[in-house]
Amino acid sequence: MKQNKMLAMILAGGRGTRLLDLTKKNAKPAVYFGGKYRIIDFPLSNCANSNINVVGVLTQYESVILNSYAAAGQRWGLDTRDSGVYVLPPREKDGTAFDVYRGTADAISQNIDFIDTHDPEYVLVLSGDHIYKMDYSKMLSHHIACNADATIAVLPVPMKEASRFGIMNTDEEDRIVEFEEKPAQPKSNLASMGIYIFNWKLLRKMLIADMDDPNSNHDFGKDIIPTMLNDGKRLFAWQFKGYWKDVGTIDSLWEANMDLLDKHNDLDLSDPSWKIYTEDVPTMPHYVSETGSVKNAYINQGCVIEGHVESSVLFTNVKIGENAEISEAVLMPNVEVGEGAKVYRAIVADGVKIDAGCVVGDPKSEEIALISKRVRSE
Repeated sequence: MKQNKMLAMILAGGRGTRLLDLTKKNAKPAVYFGGKYRIIDFPLSNCANSNINVVGVLTQYESVILNSYAAAGQRWGLDTRDSGVYVLPPREKDGTAFDVYRGTADAISQNIDFIDTHDPEYVLVLSGDHIYKMDYSKMLSHHIACNADATIAVLPVPMKEASRFGIMNTDEEDRIVEFEEKPAQPKSNLASMGIYIFNWKLLRKMLIADMDDPNSNHDFGKDIIPTMLNDGKRLFAWQFKGYWKDVGTIDSLWEANMDLLDKHNDLDLSDPSWKIYTEDVPTMPHYVSETGSVKNAYINQGCVIEGHVESSVLFTNVKIGENAEISEAVLMPNVEVGEGAKVYRAIVADGVKIDAGCVVGDPKSEEIALISKRVRSE
């Protein structure tokens, strides 16, 4: 891997508006997931496990928590002499006015100087808000074997859902012959995952040209990829086989947490060969009292369970009172559920208190409730 020298850039500046109150004061990649993680732990851990030593994290919206979190590279073993996690918010440069990242390609363009400092042969561009485990070195091997200018990771989706994605149409050698953005009548079901490997020298030239194009959206999917295809560049698809989830909505975030409770789930966070690294919060072990019970649940450190928990995910320092019932729920750090309260099919944001006797969520509803403020008893 070292001889090929690939650097990763994680796009982590999105607003994540469909996560509602969970992202009002927090960037989407910093949202909690899986009882102890944040979403950005997944691409960062994938980089570490793939032996990618230099990672740039491009932040923008509500980035204070995300910046301080991602900068602690030791969590992912990326803090040695030859490695590091570099937080890259928009910044004012000499001779130019301060400007936000105008699109995914522009975010990379504004950091050409950072990439040049490390002089990579290849640049891996990732999204910071997906849940998955991927060995990027396998994708790079495919890229090299195909003599590609760019390689795009794709995931087969049900044909009836293909119109929601950017679709890659390929020939028998996996070479991309056409890219369609959310086509009404898709020709294939190979959806772009927003994961790209580029030859840096070529991409650098294209980004410089794109920066000054007044008609550009400065976006990989809308501008860079179509331009490469029109110019006859060698673009190839690399098909990913494994668990992948875009947790961009309350429902999808809840579903991904519930997926962890299936003993046959494809993500398998207990796999020692591909660990997902995260912050280790110093607190007491969890405790289940003589009145408490737990069935099929993730329970993290510091939790005190005096009620009943089933098919749920509990983060650090959650408190469940006597006779309380928690079912198919995700309780983020420091949530308190009072005596006799009931929580069904819901995500409860960090620090929220649910008073004794209150009922939130509906066990028969298909809609997932988001509880982001204190729930008081009458």
